[in-house]
Amino acid sequence: MKHEHAMERRRFLKGTVGAASLVALSGCDNLTQSSWFPGILGKAERLTEAVQRAVTPRDALAKEYREADISKIFPANGNTDPGTERYAEHVAQNFSEWTLEVVGLVQTPRSWSLAALKELPSRTQITRHDCVEGWTAIGKWTGVPVGDLMHHVEPLPNARYAVFRCADVDDEGITYYESIAVADCYHPQTILAYELNDRPLDVPHGAPLRLRFERQLGYKQAKYVMKIQLVESLVGIGGGKGGYWEDQGYEWYAGI
Repeated sequence: MKHEHAMERRRFLKGTVGAASLVALSGCDNLTQSSWFPGILGKAERLTEAVQRAVTPRDALAKEYREADISKIFPANGNTDPGTERYAEHVAQNFSEWTLEVVGLVQTPRSWSLAALKELPSRTQITRHDCVEGWTAIGKWTGVPVGDLMHHVEPLPNARYAVFRCADVDDEGITYYESIAVADCYHPQTILAYELNDRPLDVPHGAPLRLRFERQLGYKQAKYVMKIQLVESLVGIGGGKGGYWEDQGYEWYAGI
């Protein structure tokens, strides 16, 4: 992923010190190279997820806002263009050839064109985006509920995670990806958005499809989604931590 803030975030990860970083970040070189610190981070993250899930029902909704609350500017931070030749072709074709695949541990693998996705029942929600960098913005998102796609493909009993594969790569050629629990795919506010504020997503905001996982921080909202892969384990996928930024030290469970 050609990420404008990639180096800044990596420097931030490496320079963050304190109690909060024990839970949220694992970027301090001296500590991460020790034999004991990574284990503490893993236990802290599992505890964070367990505590948050215990106090927040799985079907609890993120707050939804009024039209009047929509932010005048919704920043398009992070990667604002995959920058590949193939993606440029999709843009030139207005994404008419874009397809979303849902594969892996499912009864019936499926694929949909963007037009076919837009023919499925949609959901619109006005929610707040909370970025790990400290800013927030409220936007109106419209898209297809991921749970509806799950009903079409029928996940197998051993499918635990949904991995979202994206079109963008970083300067080292590493493909961006993100993952969530399969159970969270069925949350009503988990959608693949194709509109922001009543307009088709533009390239900086993740066209043509972007995950909206509203009860989690912004870095979980993967852009340029091309494939959803259901798996039993995250081991062997990327760095094995569940997402591009998680592989850099962010938490996998980023509940808010």
